[in-house]
Parts: sequence; C-alpha cells; structure tokens
Amino acid sequence: MRLFAAVLPPDSATAELAAAVSALKELPGADGLRWTGRDGWHLTLAFMAEADAAAAADLAGRLERAAHATAPFPLALRGGGRFGDRALWAGATGDVPALRRLASRADAAAREAGITMEDHRAYRPHLTVARGRGERDLGPYAEALDGFAGTAWTVRELTLVRSDLPRDGVPGARPRYEAVGRWVLGGGVRGPGAAG
Repeated sequence: MRLFAAVLPPDSATAELAAAVSALKELPGADGLRWTGRDGWHLTLAFMAEADAAAAADLAGRLERAAHATAPFPLALRGGGRFGDRALWAGATGDVPALRRLASRADAAAREAGITMEDHRAYRPHLTVARGRGERDLGPYAEALDGFAGTAWTVRELTLVRSDLPRDGVPGARPRYEAVGRWVLGGGVRGPGAAG
C-alpha cells in the first residue's frame, strides 16, 4: 500500500485556502491545470511509496513514538510557490522548525521500519493545490497566491494516510486518501475516525 505521514489542516484553514484558490481558478488558462480537492489537502511529512502490512504495522508504532516526542505547535498556511511548472502550492508559517522535526522523525520511523524511502532532501513544507504538465507557466498563479495569509491553528496530531491512485483512463480522477492512523502530539493515540 502507498502510505504517507502528514499534518492535516483543520476545516477552518482549508476553507480560507479554498477561497484563495477559487480566485486562482478565474485566471487565464486555469482550466488547463489539475486542481487538487480540498478533501485531500495535507502537508506531507514523509512519503513511503509502497509498504507491506508487516512494515506498516511496525511503522505505526514508530510514528506513535515520533508523535509522542513532539509537542503541539502553531502553524498557518501562508503564501504560495511552485515546483517548476509541475506543481502549485501553498506554504506554511509558524513553528516551521517543529514541523521539520516532525517530518524528520516520520522519515526516520519509516526507514527504521524497513520501508524504502526517496533520497533524503531538505524538507519544504507545502500543500499542493494544482498540478501542471509543464506546459503552462505557473508563475502568475504562484504570484497571485503569494499574498495569501491563513489563520494559525495548533497542530495536535500526526496522521498516517493511505493513498489509492485513480484508475487509468478516468478523466478528472484524483487519488483517494484514507487516514489509517492518528497519533496525538505529546502522547496518546486516536483511531482513524477521530475528529481533530
């Protein structure tokens, strides 16, 4: 199964961002981008690609310890940027060093569980709002999103998410995300259906 560890922003934060993204969709050429759905917005901490059931079980225990070792911290969605002309994203502000530590702990938990990870690179917090195919200049969209400033919230949990890719050939299909584990920062565990 494809898994990733993430911070899921609360509904209030995604509602603010959704209003800003709505304005971006009015820009020329916006219909040529693949816009991500609000229900799947997240800040990825560590992407595990493929993990079998045994590794996932080991990972869960390690992520629980990583969450326990991390105190809750303030965060807000702010600004925008792009990765070339392939991804448009909203950034984060607040206690970004704490977010980076949590990302590092999640990455280490996956590696210690024996899950093959991408080459380690500097963590850059971002929430992808649209994807391009490299054919459209995402610069104007990133500039328009740069002034976005969301309201701060307190990050209180680490979430393990399962990602099911869409079937090929289905126009407009998006990945389907399912929370398969949630751990309260500073200690405790919550089931997949618990509210944040």
